[in-house]
Amino acid sequence: MASYRYDRLSAQDAAFLSSEGPNTPMHVASVFISDAAPLHTEEGGIDIDRIRRFIASRLHLIPRYRQRIRTTPLSGSPIWVDDPHFSIDFHVRHAALPRPGNVEQLKRLAGRIIAQPLDRERPLWEIWFVEGLERGDRFATISKVHHCMIDGASGAELMTVLMSLSPDEKEPGEAPRYIPRPAPGNLELLRDEIAHYAAGPFDAARRIRHMLGEESPGEELRAALSGVREFLGQGLTMASETPFNRPIGPHRRFDSLAMSLADVKAVKNKLGGTINDVVLATVAGAVRRYLRRHRVDPSQLDFRVSAPVSMRSEAEPATMGNRVSAWIVPLPIDEPDAATRLEHIRKTTSDLKQSKGALGADLLSAATEWTGTTLLSLGARLQNVALPANMIVTNVPGPQIALYTLGGRLLEAYPIVPLFAQQGLGVALFSYDGRLFWGLDSDPDLVPDLGDFRQDLADAFDELRTDAGLAPVTPAD
Repeated sequence: MASYRYDRLSAQDAAFLSSEGPNTPMHVASVFISDAAPLHTEEGGIDIDRIRRFIASRLHLIPRYRQRIRTTPLSGSPIWVDDPHFSIDFHVRHAALPRPGNVEQLKRLAGRIIAQPLDRERPLWEIWFVEGLERGDRFATISKVHHCMIDGASGAELMTVLMSLSPDEKEPGEAPRYIPRPAPGNLELLRDEIAHYAAGPFDAARRIRHMLGEESPGEELRAALSGVREFLGQGLTMASETPFNRPIGPHRRFDSLAMSLADVKAVKNKLGGTINDVVLATVAGAVRRYLRRHRVDPSQLDFRVSAPVSMRSEAEPATMGNRVSAWIVPLPIDEPDAATRLEHIRKTTSDLKQSKGALGADLLSAATEWTGTTLLSLGARLQNVALPANMIVTNVPGPQIALYTLGGRLLEAYPIVPLFAQQGLGVALFSYDGRLFWGLDSDPDLVPDLGDFRQDLADAFDELRTDAGLAPVTPAD
């Protein structure tokens, strides 16, 4: 039985923790741009003290933000314990760009910050507030949260906790007093771990029964086991190597792209598929352009992306932690016609929806809750050695209403996905307030021309717009 003094990481959360290496920090990051006017100080900067008080006033709603990792004495399993030395000043940081404070300087700063791993001796998050953007009417927020704490759905939910829905909330509330729970002793942890493994098979069985449902559980179990075979089969076959699928180094580069969500929906409505299908078709067109420019023949490649899929039910709250699986989606980068690429992807994702690969991954996750994290950790490490997919493309729906930080409206929101050891390029998307924001990150030694890939995405989307009979536009910076 778990103690009230600590929380055990799920097998999936622990796998993200164990897959971290010197060149592969496993935090999810973001770059936000907000209106600075309500937060200006007399000196022209932003009021970081007021921001810290505001965030501190919300932390009781996110207990994980004041907890750090410790391991158990028997198996070395990671657990969350309250940090008795928590300091908001360490986690909420203040920086400024040198004049003129342009977008390129912000991108370079973001690349340096996301390259730095989080300190395992402290709660696994940081938020950098950056002033000094051109004209002084905006500020940037660069956030890092370890993947063992959140997935896409819980990360989007977290935004609404650390921001406000109203522009009128301009003063931080009173922060409840923080009283950390005393850390458990080794004897208590040992006792609880033995009890955990004893109860594990029954807990796993209950979760599996819940997953399979009450109706036709035998049929659902057969489908789930088929999904396990499918999921493992995907992970054990290698995708083709490309110029950005080589061992990565410690450095990162960041770039961004913004589109009208209405434009993406218009393409979907004209050519068919879903918003995510249009996203994947845009990526396919961009990768085709990028590889051809680098004198690589796309027709000779089996190019695949890993597309995370949330396993939370509609009724399940987006709590902290991970409830995510992934599709492995082959992209038709050999196809020269944009509309035909979209049709291929639409059929592929339709077939994947009928398959049970994602359910199979969830079944494995349930089983490892009592067998230990070894299987999922091995899978995460395999991702760092093998190449089941060439890149990650994750698309997270966000709120379609404006959010505010002490009256400062959030204008742009670019997500950043962590890179695995053989994947030097990642693509993350977030829809917010009528726009679709693309966050791109790369190892600059493998992808020194990330800005060119950004333009490839814009051009590939314009191809789709043209095929849909819509006027091409240049997406905003």
